[in-house]
Amino acid sequence: MVFGSLFSPMKFWGKTQEQEPQRGRMQEIDLGIHTIRSHGGGLASKHKHDWIILVILVGIEIGLQLISPFYRYVGKDMMTDLKYPFNDNTIPVWSVPIYAVLLPIIVFVCFYVKRTCVYDLHHSILGLLFTVLITGIITDSIKLATGRPRPNFYWRCFPDGKELYDALGGVICHGEPGEVKEGHKSFPSGHTSWSFAGLGFLSLYLSGKVKAFNREGHVAKLCIVFAPLLAACLVGISRVDDYWHHWQDVFAGALIGLFVAAFCYRQFYPNPYHDEGWGPYAYFRAAQERGPQQNGDALRTMSLQVEQTSLENMESGTSTAPR
Repeated sequence: MVFGSLFSPMKFWGKTQEQEPQRGRMQEIDLGIHTIRSHGGGLASKHKHDWIILVILVGIEIGLQLISPFYRYVGKDMMTDLKYPFNDNTIPVWSVPIYAVLLPIIVFVCFYVKRTCVYDLHHSILGLLFTVLITGIITDSIKLATGRPRPNFYWRCFPDGKELYDALGGVICHGEPGEVKEGHKSFPSGHTSWSFAGLGFLSLYLSGKVKAFNREGHVAKLCIVFAPLLAACLVGISRVDDYWHHWQDVFAGALIGLFVAAFCYRQFYPNPYHDEGWGPYAYFRAAQERGPQQNGDALRTMSLQVEQTSLENMESGTSTAPR
């Protein structure tokens, strides 16, 4: 019961549109009036605490990189499964923020240029950054606590192939300290978790924007939705092919990234299958608040027009009273 209530907001495909709370089917009629210049400053100020927490998360993530992992026992009989080649990364570490963070932000900016909705731009970027940082902290914390050796640990520990063990049969590494330290960070895969976090968030974002689940049967939209997830899967596969991770590391990293992406996305956007799934909650709130104001402005404008007409008639000597 507890877990059901916890994950009920995340059941993207578990409910029909009729079961969703109806807050009014807002149309995309107010797009273009909420710009960076008109509403950007106020929006950033309203979420200043979120941005402060974001900076704190950056500091935590940097601090985790300075901590040594748990050096778990690695015996001689275990080295057979850890003797895979020490290859270079097919996907370099520096490229991960480019395709997992920068690429989605470019997509967000493109939608802003098209629709000019600062709420969408701000919340998408904020949600993405929270997604990758929370994912990174969870992933690195588990890495440090687990200390699982990588498949290529043998060559990190004994780069010259000369094995050395203590009285209990544990390894005595004489490789580069940095390589040995990195060799104990196998579980879970950071490449994979970051990829599924950033690209998973992008997939959810695109599914709402293209209205992939509007029941019109446009399968081409699903290709757009699945493309980022396919790229994330290929990154995970490359980690196994490079012998930097076991398959369990990749599987766990994918789950972490997807779950965090789903949670963070739903903080700012409705379910992708919802009628209002194309925009953030903040936009619809702003549109609802603007509705009564628009009606009041229209009435005031009509009243002024009537008064002006009456004054003109009086000046011209004509009467507006019925005969």
